[in-house]
Amino acid sequence: MNRFNVGDSVSVSKKISDETVRKYADVSDDHNPIHLDDESAKNSIFGRRVVHGMLVASYISSVIGSEFPGAGSIYMSQSLRFEAPVYIDDTISITVTIVDINDRGNATLETMVKNQEDKIVISGEALVKLPTQ
Repeated sequence: MNRFNVGDSVSVSKKISDETVRKYADVSDDHNPIHLDDESAKNSIFGRRVVHGMLVASYISSVIGSEFPGAGSIYMSQSLRFEAPVYIDDTISITVTIVDINDRGNATLETMVKNQEDKIVISGEALVKLPTQ
C-alpha cells in the first residue's frame, strides 16, 4: 500500500532573521552587500536588504528531506523561479505538493514559497525518489 498520493501536501512556515542571513552569507561565501549592508541595499532596485534567493530555496530542500515526503527521500532535481524578493524578518511558507507519482516510485512535486502577504516569492518543481519505509 502506497502511503503517498497525488494531491498530498505539506506547508511549513519560517521567519528569516538577520542572523540567519549573515550565517548563510558566511557558509555560502556570498557577501553581496544587497544582503548585508543597509546603505548599499537602500540604493538598489529593492530599496532595502533582501534575503539570498538560494537561502529561501534551501527551505524547500529542508521540507522535502525532513517533513514531506521526509527521511529517505532522494532529491533528484529542482527548477526554481524567483518571483519576488524576500526581506529580512519576513515569514515564508513553503508548500510541497505531490502532482504525479510514476511506477518507479518517483514523485513530481510542486514547490511553492509565499511570504506573509500570501505573495508567491519562489515557484518550482522537484523530482524525488519517494522513501520506501
